[in-house]
Amino acid sequence: MTIAFTICSINYLAQARTLGDSLASTNPEIIFVIGLVDNQEGVAFEDSYQPKYPMVEIDKIGIEGFDEMAARYNITELNTAVKPFYFTYFFKQYPKAQNVIYFDPDIIVYQPLTGLLNSLKNHEAVLTPHINTPIEDRLTPNELHHLNTGIYNLGFVAFRRSEVNTEFIKWWEEKLRYECLIDLCNGLFVDQNWMNFLPVFVTDTHLERNPGYNAAYWNLHERTFSQKENVFYVNENNPLIFFHYSGYDPEKPAVLSKYQNRFQLSERPDAGPLFDIYRESLIKNGNAYYRKFPCAYIKPPKVFRYQRVRKLLKRPFNYLKDQLDTM
Repeated sequence: MTIAFTICSINYLAQARTLGDSLASTNPEIIFVIGLVDNQEGVAFEDSYQPKYPMVEIDKIGIEGFDEMAARYNITELNTAVKPFYFTYFFKQYPKAQNVIYFDPDIIVYQPLTGLLNSLKNHEAVLTPHINTPIEDRLTPNELHHLNTGIYNLGFVAFRRSEVNTEFIKWWEEKLRYECLIDLCNGLFVDQNWMNFLPVFVTDTHLERNPGYNAAYWNLHERTFSQKENVFYVNENNPLIFFHYSGYDPEKPAVLSKYQNRFQLSERPDAGPLFDIYRESLIKNGNAYYRKFPCAYIKPPKVFRYQRVRKLLKRPFNYLKDQLDTM
């Protein structure tokens, strides 16, 4: 048995539904679950917007100290901080599950995951690097950005059931309780930099370099797309396994991703059909509808920023107090 899951709050359910639809059409044997970092109490979806995929709310998976985590993090940090805890939950709740795969909600799976499942038979875990080849310009993102934000993209990671993975995931959980921050000055970018240790601690980790995996704005300099008989290909003869539409907004259809300035979508007609599919899917699956729901666990931005700045300003004084207490 293989479980694939994503994590999102209600405002991203259109993306999660689109991912689920793509898995249902290409990999119907894989169980797909939405990890919902939100609270549905008092929320009544219109019938057409009720997700057909099972949703497991974050307060149901038994994270010790979750309320403190929710108070500590913004919405992006919180949704990434709970990732290893969901891996633990699925391995425990589904004893027959041999593999658990995570996908960011803004992904479409275009092909059966046969190659990935074969990799998990032969390796403990599978990761994809952000890039496979050097970048020839100084635009965003380049190698320096990836040094800051992680060599591997954590929009995707897969583990098979094993003792070594259980130990790694437990270690990962403890790191993300307090240090799943967007804090580049201190070497942190949510969960991604911690994953640099996976190939070190779990030596039988497979680094998947097939360009059909995790194609996205950060690796478009090395990937071109084509379509033959309703199948998308990368670099002519590699089937596109899954595309990661990070930073794409269907309300701004001309912008390939808000996180990059290397390509205009108009300059990449090869990628145009992929984005047409995604935009239409998000609109059909209620993107505008779900965007209206605030996350129950997140404070208003002004309140959150005030609390975080106040905490940072206290650091020098707390450090001085600790030093005096030891004298």
